[in-house]
Amino acid sequence: MSLTLQDVKRVATLARIAVNDEEAATYQQHLNGIFGLIAEMQAVDTTGIEPMSHAQDLSQRLRDDVVTESNQRDKFQAIAPQVAGGLYLVPQVIE
Repeated sequence: MSLTLQDVKRVATLARIAVNDEEAATYQQHLNGIFGLIAEMQAVDTTGIEPMSHAQDLSQRLRDDVVTESNQRDKFQAIAPQVAGGLYLVPQVIE
């Protein structure tokens, strides 16, 4: 697929970008180059190759999921300004 000069100008108009003829010709070359690279990549035979989530086959070291903090709920509620039924009470902001 290659773009014509009229295609580039139409896209620029739709995008509300002002381009003159010289800029449109430059953009046409760049966009056609990009489309050429896309065509090359699509021509590569990728049958039998699994998709990868990352370029390198790495895995994270995971730590054990253990509790390291003690339950301090009662301590925190003892110093809270207002607590009722185990819930923190805050002033009403929106009526």
